[in-house]
Amino acid sequence: MATVDKSSLKLPIENPEAQDFLPLLGTDYIELYVGNAKQSAYYYMAAWGFRPLAYAGLETGQKDKVSYVLQQDKIRLVLSSPLQSGGEINKHIDAHGDGVKVVALWVDNATKSHKETTTRGAKSYFEPKTLEDQHGKVVLSGIHTYGETVHVFVERGDYKGVFMPGFRKWDPFYKPAEVGLKYIDHIVGNVGWNEMNKWCQFYAKVMGFAQLVSFDDKDISTEYTALMSKVMSNGNGRIKFPINEPAEGRKKSQIEEYIDFYNGAGVQHMALATDNIIETVTALKNRGVEFLTVPASYYEDVLDRVGQIDEDLEPLRELGILIDRDDEGYLLQIFTKPILDRPTMFIEIIQRKGAKSFGKGNFKALFEAIEREQEARGTL
Repeated sequence: MATVDKSSLKLPIENPEAQDFLPLLGTDYIELYVGNAKQSAYYYMAAWGFRPLAYAGLETGQKDKVSYVLQQDKIRLVLSSPLQSGGEINKHIDAHGDGVKVVALWVDNATKSHKETTTRGAKSYFEPKTLEDQHGKVVLSGIHTYGETVHVFVERGDYKGVFMPGFRKWDPFYKPAEVGLKYIDHIVGNVGWNEMNKWCQFYAKVMGFAQLVSFDDKDISTEYTALMSKVMSNGNGRIKFPINEPAEGRKKSQIEEYIDFYNGAGVQHMALATDNIIETVTALKNRGVEFLTVPASYYEDVLDRVGQIDEDLEPLRELGILIDRDDEGYLLQIFTKPILDRPTMFIEIIQRKGAKSFGKGNFKALFEAIEREQEARGTL
């Protein structure tokens, strides 16, 4: 069933300075425009443990594109490809390669959400519209954000079908086991030079977010590269959007590399939460997912820095999982190499043990690992 009770989801972050006038109940789905949705769906199923949920295409009366919907716990991915030449999806793929087009947000009232955001300055992507079938109705509306990324507001309280009208249940024989991914912890956007504050102000003014934390080039820098980042969050903490921009460095930063190959601003990575990062990462590695690695020396003094943890250090060391602590607890995190041919989007796996932060203590080791990959690609 499409209706997921995300209201039971208890995330550790609350942001009382945010206005929450929409309000946002959670992430409804992430839609990627891809060159071959059928093959991409197989990848996310086989490698990442997503389960088949719904399908739309020629067999459902959709003539211009095909979409496969995958789900794992509270995470939904929609993979869409064009069925004809020309058109919006083709242009998007030609410019950006495979990438995130839609970050869909679950709301009680999509019409109100559109009005609230557009009257505050958002550019409309599409006006509120109602989709109906025998299972009920879904109301959608959309606004533009950074680059060609859009937010679609999804109101599905009156719908009992598999995903939304226009889709049918997708039930193939092949259904690999899940890997323990639970929900989207945060979604990171990369924007151009001196654009971070502009988009942070957009989320504050247009959507009622407030800044949760910020990092400057002293926090996020190595010998060669640097970047700036601010984390915007809604009031209930279920939607967290870090926004990155490049900063001056001796060589080309990962943000500059992303913008060069993506041809503009876009979603850099999704952070997917798990309750057992050792089991999840072990399963992902066994399925062929490749992760960034840090030098063995990282683990020599990591417990001196972060203190006592519940996990044995050895499996964390073997898997390359990073550890950081804040005033509320600690977290465990690891980052994949780019999962696409272009060095653009990647995925973070995160397990929070009370921590509300984003791994500031790991930035130097992480970015040096990224630089080693950039050097191998010849883009540093």
